[in-house]
Parts: sequence; structure tokens; C-alpha cells
Amino acid sequence: MFLSLEAVSIRYGRGAAHASAGVASPDAVDGVGFGLAEGEIGALIGPSGCGKTSLLRAVAGLERCSAGRIVMAGHTLSDAAAGVHVAPELRRIGMVFQDYALFPHLSVADNIAFGLAHLPRAQRRLRVQKMLDLVGLAHAAKRAPHQLSGGQQQRVALARALAPAPRLLLLDEPFSSLDVDLRERLAHEIRVILKDSGTTALLVTHDQLEAFAIGDRIGVMHNGRLEQWDDAYTLYHRPASRFVASFIGHGVFAQAQIVQCAHGLCVHTPVGELVDIAECPLPDAYPAGECEVLLRADDIVHDDASPVKALIERKAFRGSEFLYTLRLATGERVVAHVPSHHDHQVGEWIGIRAEVDHVVTFPRDPSAPPMSPPPMPPPGVASAPLRVMAPRPDPARPVAVRIE
Repeated sequence: MFLSLEAVSIRYGRGAAHASAGVASPDAVDGVGFGLAEGEIGALIGPSGCGKTSLLRAVAGLERCSAGRIVMAGHTLSDAAAGVHVAPELRRIGMVFQDYALFPHLSVADNIAFGLAHLPRAQRRLRVQKMLDLVGLAHAAKRAPHQLSGGQQQRVALARALAPAPRLLLLDEPFSSLDVDLRERLAHEIRVILKDSGTTALLVTHDQLEAFAIGDRIGVMHNGRLEQWDDAYTLYHRPASRFVASFIGHGVFAQAQIVQCAHGLCVHTPVGELVDIAECPLPDAYPAGECEVLLRADDIVHDDASPVKALIERKAFRGSEFLYTLRLATGERVVAHVPSHHDHQVGEWIGIRAEVDHVVTFPRDPSAPPMSPPPMPPPGVASAPLRVMAPRPDPARPVAVRIE
């Protein structure tokens, strides 16, 4: 691996409450480890305060590790046990900040040339021109930063960071000040720029769509820990923890049971049976086969001919589709993406069925609140054939099932 983090922890000292008790404050980053191959783009996502920016600053050398090692291109940058901490300016790492940090009194070309003072003038001019061409701003070389749009300023900041040919580029929430449409477009543009330049990069963002658009590998962080480090497809379809499953995409956890059916093993859910003969886990994967199944919005299909009916509690217009929050006759809630020409009203009952290509189950959550009383179904609508049992705590890891 070009960049390797090995059980990295970062601690910011003791807060008042912890100090009075004589114990250290919790680690901002706790035992995080992952790797990036040369030329890969990684992204760290998670809620505010999860430790992703602290981890980025540790890679840059702006924070010291309290434990663990950071190695880049075979060279140790930080090793808490050995007392090694290479200064930030010696790491050959570029950084793009949230607020661009451009010099307002310098032109675009001079901003890009700022870190190239060690080069002869002719080489410096060629390097600046190459960077301007790379980010598509050759026409704006003599303009001042304030004469550019937000997206153009971000590309200038990127060109300035790439100009000294860093071994690694770090990007800290680089699109947060831009509007939504520009963020997505610029994320794709920056991915192309980084791939064209062969630059290894690590991005921090709270926006999973940005991470999906730019990252080859994505890490989901929570309370200082790295919950999962994977590609976007695996994060969505094979979440390693309940937090990842709930943080990525729209979905709910529904009580279910893995049982032996007449045609093989199946998973009883509020929306019917999910069947997989070859790969379904055995019923004893959980106590009595009782579990929770992840049902994403794209797993639930609107079908008026289906015997399973659901009450529309909320709907959110998304242009080409609605996001419906639905309540079954059992009291369970699910969410569904429904084409926007199916404009049903809140309070209306509609038919739904499950089309689940990836069945992912988790242990029952003992802290989950009991279900609310179910709504009264319309005449002729029966509850889904699911026997709901009391939750049982179980430390078993989630089990993924693929339906072919």
C-alpha cells in the first residue's frame, strides 16, 4: 500500500469532567487502520465530530498520534511508540482547504506558482501552464480570485496544491461552500483531474454523494472508529454494521425470522418471504432465527396487485420520484422510491412487494422501542404473515445473504 494507517489513535488531552475524575478524555480517533494504493482516491465520511478531520490532520502532520503508525511510500511519517513525527513541511503532502485559502492580491497564475519558488523561472512558468490546462482555467490566468466563481476558485486551489507534485493530496470538505448541483459536478471534475495526474488523494466530507462521486475507497467513521472501509457498492449493499446500514442511503430495520420453509430456507419479513436456497444463513445464525432485516427504499416496489398493503404516512417529492414512508398493517414502517407519476395521497393505502437482491440481516436491537399500535387496515387487507417476537441481545456480527 502507498498509504497505510495502522491502529492510529489521537487524543486531545483531558476535558474538565475527565480531569476531575482523573481519567483521560476519549480518543478523538480510536485505533483506525486502512490503506490506499498508489493513484487511488479515498474518502472519509461520517457525522460531525466522528474524527475524520482529526485523522486527516494526523496524516498531514498537523496532529500527533497518541498511538499507531502512519506510513507513506515505505517511509514512516508517524510512529507513536517510537516517538517518530515527521514535520508537515517535510512530508510532501498537499492540502486543499474548505475555504480555498487563495491569496486575494495575487492572480490565478501567481497563486498556483506560490509553492514553486525553488524552480527556475522557465520551469515554473511551464508548471503553472500545465496546471492551468489540467484544471481548465488557462483563460483565467491573469484574473484575481474574486473575479472567479466558487467552483473556479476551488479548481485554482486544487491546481496550487498539485503544482509542487505532492506524493499525497488531502482535501478537507472542499465543496461544502458550494451549491448542491455545483458540488456534484465539481466532484466528478476533480476525480478526472486527480486520475489524469495520477495523484493519490484522501478526501474528508460529510456528504456521501460526494464521497461516492470521487472515491475509489470510502471509509465510514463513527465515534472515532472506522466502521467500514470499502467501495461504494459494498458499503450500500453489504454494510458491516448497523451504523453503516443506517448512515448510507435510505432504509429501515424490520423484525424478521430465518426459518426452514417447504422450498428451503427463507426470511420471514413484514413484506413477505425473502428466499435464497444456496446462501441463506441457517436458522441458528441467531437465537431462534430471530433477527432484523435491512429494507432499503429501492427494495420496496409499488404494486397495486400485491396482497401486502401499506398506509402512506409521509411523502417527499424528489423530481422523478417520491420517497414514501409507509406503515404496514403489522405496524412496521418501510420506505420506498416510487415514480412521481404515482402521486398517491397521504393516508392512502397502496400495494407493495419486496424485490431484494441483497438480503442483509442483523441481530435484534434490544434497545429498540416497541412498535406503535398498528393502523386499522382497509376492508379485505390482511396483516403480513410475520410473527413478531421480543428482541434478544446478541453480539453476533451481521449476516449478508445474496438472492440470485
